[in-house]
Amino acid sequence: MPEPVLLADSFAHCRRTARTAARNFYYGFRLLPAEKRDALCALYTFMRGVDDISDEPGDVAAKTRGLAQCRAQMDRALAGEFDSDPVWPAFREVMARYQIPTRYLHDLISGAEMDLTVSRYETFDRLREYCYRVAGTVGLCCLHVFGFSDPQAPELAETLGIAFQLTNILRDLRKDYQIGRIYLPEEDLARFQVRGDDLGRDPGNDPGDAPDNRPAGGNVVNLVRFESQRAWQLYAEGWPLISLVHQDSRAALWALARIYSGILEKIEIRDYNVLAAPVARLSTTEKIWILMQAKLGRRSSSPSKA
Repeated sequence: MPEPVLLADSFAHCRRTARTAARNFYYGFRLLPAEKRDALCALYTFMRGVDDISDEPGDVAAKTRGLAQCRAQMDRALAGEFDSDPVWPAFREVMARYQIPTRYLHDLISGAEMDLTVSRYETFDRLREYCYRVAGTVGLCCLHVFGFSDPQAPELAETLGIAFQLTNILRDLRKDYQIGRIYLPEEDLARFQVRGDDLGRDPGNDPGDAPDNRPAGGNVVNLVRFESQRAWQLYAEGWPLISLVHQDSRAALWALARIYSGILEKIEIRDYNVLAAPVARLSTTEKIWILMQAKLGRRSSSPSKA
């Protein structure tokens, strides 16, 4: 049998993983007290592992088995039975310390399973269910670490998580199409007369190169503008959460929300053209500036401006 992983070593492993892979999330982590920062690193490392199973190239059946195994390992770990994965001691400690409902993680895994079987979404309600599973659950887990007492906070955390996910979907529209996934609702594509293959076209190419001589741009731009407005509405609905979490977590949550809503601003600045490279994202300098504003208390009460 492998030697058991010490709790301190488990947290160190999770810190290294989050620092290397978390990108946007890790910037917000840095503004938290050490204990809460370590807690989010442990949660992130587990969630990253779930995401990697569904996104790595490979056979769908094998990935389905991998997610089922992950679910079973999680349940055993929460009962105190660890395998050799160094994430489990820290993960179990955080789940118990912050009293995070296990159902959030089961829902998260169900969202990863949807990525293996669902490549199109008929309505926004159906897409929202997916966004809740893969991102709303993340917001709810983070909320327990941040600390709250207002009963409205969980609903707002879920809404803000969905806003983050819809932002990611818009940013990665072309990349997702290239791996066979179209997340934007079919009802919206039909409304703006966008076909699936329009999402794979580079709008910089000559329209005459397309088989039907149709440009990729105009209708897609209108669709992305519509979905961006939907995302801004979700940010506006979820933004009051920042004042409801415990004082020592507000700067971190504000920074995370500003970074993700900043991606949406980048999409607006480029006139909703998300199909052309490079992908809309914030630079390291811009993220550091947001952290400075958060740390100094210069935090806006609106998601639209820093």
